[in-house]
Amino acid sequence: MELIRRLFKAAHRMVEENSNDQQEPPSSEIVEISVKLSENIDQLATIFSDTPDLIVRTFTYKQSGVPAALAYLDGLVDKNSINNNVLHELMFHTTTDDRDELPVALGEIKSLLTWETVENSILRGYSILFIDGQAHAFSLETQGWPQRAIEDSQIEASLKGAHQGFVETGSQNIALIRRYIPSRELKIKELYVGNRTKSKVSILYLEDIALPDIRIELERRISSLQIDCILNTGELAELIEDNPFSLFPQMITTERPDTAASQLLQGRFCVIVDRSSSVLIAPVGLAAFFQGIDDYSTRWPVATFFRLLRFFACIIAAFLPAFYIACVSYNHELIPLDLILSIGEFRSAVPFPPFIEALIMEIMLEMLREAGVRLPAPVGQTVGIVGGIVIGQAAVQAGIVSNLMVVVVASTAVASFILPNYDMAASVRLIRFPMMTIASLYGIIGIIAGAMVILAHLISLKSLGEPYSTPIAPVRMADWKDVFIRLPLKKMVHRPKSVRTLQKRRYGMMKKEGDDSS
Repeated sequence: MELIRRLFKAAHRMVEENSNDQQEPPSSEIVEISVKLSENIDQLATIFSDTPDLIVRTFTYKQSGVPAALAYLDGLVDKNSINNNVLHELMFHTTTDDRDELPVALGEIKSLLTWETVENSILRGYSILFIDGQAHAFSLETQGWPQRAIEDSQIEASLKGAHQGFVETGSQNIALIRRYIPSRELKIKELYVGNRTKSKVSILYLEDIALPDIRIELERRISSLQIDCILNTGELAELIEDNPFSLFPQMITTERPDTAASQLLQGRFCVIVDRSSSVLIAPVGLAAFFQGIDDYSTRWPVATFFRLLRFFACIIAAFLPAFYIACVSYNHELIPLDLILSIGEFRSAVPFPPFIEALIMEIMLEMLREAGVRLPAPVGQTVGIVGGIVIGQAAVQAGIVSNLMVVVVASTAVASFILPNYDMAASVRLIRFPMMTIASLYGIIGIIAGAMVILAHLISLKSLGEPYSTPIAPVRMADWKDVFIRLPLKKMVHRPKSVRTLQKRRYGMMKKEGDDSS
């Protein structure tokens, strides 16, 4: 009994130590800003030690005739705004009789009382003004970090759509969406994620359309994250999605503001992460990954043809190599006699079984694809085209693979390029490897079994708690007008039922109270 008691105490002590390790570090004591300017400058030097890009400019504040200091991080501010709108006004001009009002021409001025808020503001690109004799500081909106111009998206190319893409500044991305939806119903919920660096995450939605329950669930998942920092939307999507072990993406990542605006109008939510050039859209279904923005800019028969082509290309990219392996290895009766004689002639010089033959070519194709992405654009295209031709022809002549296998692999690659969403295309490319394996073991029966497992997984998958395979399972026939086919826009009066919304009709919105009824 004594031994059992000791073991129990030791286990209890280990549990307590682990729980203490998992607890968050105690919050630092709140330090208020001093009334003495010299003490505030010393505190700045202590907080931002070994920070040579911290600029502290001391001067005499003409409004009161007392010393003052302006602190900011070089590279995160607009120096023209600081020189013309801040320092020049404070040092040489007096434009107000109120001694507590700053005579500066800036959009936002806040009063800060603690050093924690001062530190966070400086790190976000604000300038902090300290005035001797005042126990608070002023936060001045002078951000001006390096940023690129608004350009066309390199991943989601469009023929008839807008040629604007998101950038790495969250406020500009919100402005791009507001250009498409200039409505007061467009609401923004701001959250800050990260224990080390507070990354601003903005949730956009249309208040009169989007369902509040989904918004609350999305806010809960983002707010409950315990992580050092969020650098891009890909990290955030993996942290808040329903099933992180699934091969299929459960949220759409887009770089196009018109795509984001279209999804908002359908009742979905957009998540913008500051410092990231892509936007998350949720909840989404499987069919949304096969829809392109050009589908609604072209005639509906043309859009329907290309959408059906995408679904067919998805099947080809996932199952064609496995089907070839099954037919050549087991199910010879599925191949016409003339073709099977040609295959036998081609494969007579190949020493490997069909599975190894296909695996070699598929891995080589993925290596060429990845090399083309990593190399500079002109060199990458050349390497992809020349490498594919040279390696394929050399492999056939060396007897490593057959001519028909090269055709199969090339058809698979072309089919994967047709899919409009990069994440879905990558998932489909990965699916074909386990399908090839099961086809080499069980033939057509293995392919059917694998397809059934994939369908069962898709039916069980969810996106923010909503069914992923809707409107196919559960069946909602009213939404099929914009799934496999795209009917004329006049026929799509109602919003998709698979996206639960407050407002069902796309047209004929009722006016809010206070609007002119005339």
